[in-house]
Amino acid sequence: MTDTTLPPGLHPDTLAVREAVERSQWGEHSEALYLTSSFVQSDSESSARRFAMEEPGYTYTRTANPTVESLERRLAAMEGAESAIATSTGMSAILLLALTMLKSGDHIVASQSMFGSTIKLLGSEMARFGVETTFVSQTDIAAWQAAIRPNTRVLFAETPTNPLTDLCDIAALADLAHAHGALLAVDNSFASPVLQRPVQLGADLVVYSGTKLLDGQGRVMAGAVCGSPAIVEKTMAPFMRCAGLSLSPFNAWVVLKGLETLSLRVKAESAAALDLAAWLEGHPKVARVYYPGLPSHRQHELAMRQQGGMGGTVLSFDVLGQGAEQLRANAFHVIDSTRVCSITANLGDVKTTITHPASTSHGRLTEDQRQAAGIGQGLVRVSVGLEHLDDLKADLLRGLDSLQ
Repeated sequence: MTDTTLPPGLHPDTLAVREAVERSQWGEHSEALYLTSSFVQSDSESSARRFAMEEPGYTYTRTANPTVESLERRLAAMEGAESAIATSTGMSAILLLALTMLKSGDHIVASQSMFGSTIKLLGSEMARFGVETTFVSQTDIAAWQAAIRPNTRVLFAETPTNPLTDLCDIAALADLAHAHGALLAVDNSFASPVLQRPVQLGADLVVYSGTKLLDGQGRVMAGAVCGSPAIVEKTMAPFMRCAGLSLSPFNAWVVLKGLETLSLRVKAESAAALDLAAWLEGHPKVARVYYPGLPSHRQHELAMRQQGGMGGTVLSFDVLGQGAEQLRANAFHVIDSTRVCSITANLGDVKTTITHPASTSHGRLTEDQRQAAGIGQGLVRVSVGLEHLDDLKADLLRGLDSLQ
């Protein structure tokens, strides 16, 4: 969105409001929303060159659109990556990665405590195409190393994980992957480039669900993959031309606007999440709190070093109870007693959301898979928004204080 090239060395906060395609001839200050499925060409020869990708230009929104490109350029700049490609959802971004980086006979090593849909996609759906996945402990670098095979092509990590906020040492995993000729892909949806930039720590690919923090107000679905031009532009972009995983211009524009306030939101929500997590640790009906910003978190030191001294916007906690049935009933009671929090599985919203992972985000997993991931029936996840903290505490107290 500049008439001249931006100077080098700008901070991510500046890039979040300035990086985009150049203004049109009309000089709009806010990025233009190009709601068009196709683009008129000046002549047949130019049209042929553009369709053949021999010269820059727009032909059809499924392949490229100025609004979508603005989002891609802005996110890549904030992440510190050379390129980015936007997709229709976060899961389609992971699918794009899998379908372009892997083939039949290849092998993935992934965390066993990731988002449920990611586990199902990599562990079950990709198996139908001859790609095998080994799931390992998120925090055990030795387990990652032991699982690597000669045909391992990708190490896939999500840090922090959903919902237990386990971390992985991105730099250590990157070294491990590269030592074995594999790529490291990191799902950075929970942290966003405000807290950590995996590319700067050695990751080859960074995946985002733009539906979460990047949008920040729960309005649209979006996803993205950041990485090198060799992968993003030379491999993923040609696949996208025929695969149709494209992000709509309107959704791209909404997320583009969300990026402008991302830093402010993430920092404010992280501060509130830390306060709320510390408060929950002191409640007699709470068995355990999972939040990287707490000294009690087993990877607190790594979180402070890797996430810019902040714990993030999401926390989880176990309610007290005996047996799976009572734990589930107690978790439901706490959730259903809220009046301010929104009972929904989305996260990264300015409105605080609360959910029961075992029956929502991880509900399609087998019980063995949930146990391996540490997802118990008494677990409650809270994505902290921008409401007054006293109101959120009172909302949770309504259920916690009335537990039998």
